[in-house]
Amino acid sequence: MQAVELLKRRAAEAAVKHVEPGMVVGIGAGSTALKALECISERLAQGTLSDIVGVPCSEQVAADAQRLGIPLTTLESHPCIDLTIDGADEVDPQLRVIKGGGGALLREKIVAQASAREIIIVDARKLSPQLGMQWSLPVEAISFGLRAHVEFVAGLGAKAQVRTGPGGCPFRTDSGNLILDCSFGPIDDPESIAAALEGRAGIVEHGLFLDLVTDLIVASPAGIEHRTR
Repeated sequence: MQAVELLKRRAAEAAVKHVEPGMVVGIGAGSTALKALECISERLAQGTLSDIVGVPCSEQVAADAQRLGIPLTTLESHPCIDLTIDGADEVDPQLRVIKGGGGALLREKIVAQASAREIIIVDARKLSPQLGMQWSLPVEAISFGLRAHVEFVAGLGAKAQVRTGPGGCPFRTDSGNLILDCSFGPIDDPESIAAALEGRAGIVEHGLFLDLVTDLIVASPAGIEHRTR
């Protein structure tokens, strides 16, 4: 576990090198993105970085950023983001990713779409030859018509489970919605699955991030690899 944490830190350090003074920076959710937040905080404290503002992708990220002394802003004030640093649950060779393991997929995608550059940082365990081989696809949905949502996803070839939180209660996103963890197995055509989900009323968002990632930074025992699309 210590080795994995070190790899996450190295990936974060490599990504934060692309943050320059005066930038608006999107801050993703998750344990690897938190490493990037810590690196930004350290550079601000050292004086090697200044005059940046962050756009957090979740309430927890906002709290972490405030704790670390990182100035925050909103998309209302800064609708165009210079770059976002975020993690991922699974990445395929085309730089398509599954996100949403932490439940922040809706806000993460909003921030990603507002970003000129989307840098995903992972350790090598997150690489996969095909999406869905390692991770279920999170789908955010409203509670009204829940059974219909579950049956719709089943019709697409997945088994959907409502994500639960502490005590077995349904997990709620920052927007008050539910998460369906949808087990498709290997996804042959992510674009078709994405289009079907986007066309369904009551489904708010899905965790397929397609044509959004510009940079992928992978940390492995062999070193840092930087891929671009």
